[in-house]
Amino acid sequence: MAKESMKAREVKRQKMVEKYAEKRARLKAEGDYIALSQLPKNSSKVRLHNRCKLTGRPKGYMRQFGISRISFREMASNGLIPGIKKASW
Repeated sequence: MAKESMKAREVKRQKMVEKYAEKRARLKAEGDYIALSQLPKNSSKVRLHNRCKLTGRPKGYMRQFGISRISFREMASNGLIPGIKKASW
C-alpha cells in the first residue's frame, strides 16, 4: 500500500492540472513562455503519475483496468474481472 500522503499529493496535482489547463493552453497558443513558466510546476500535466485505484501502487499500472498488475492478478484469479480467466493449456 502506498502512503496516504502520496495518494493525496497525486490528487492535489490532478486538481491543479484541471484548474490551470485552460490558462496553460491559452498561454502556449500565444507563445508567452515567460508567463507559462511562472505558473505552478504541479499544474503541468506531465507531472501526473498513474496509480492503482485500489492500492496506490505507482509501478506496474495497467491502463485498461486502472489497477496494478498485482491487484489485477488477484482479482482475475478470484473471478472478479468479467471476461478474464487464467490461461491453461
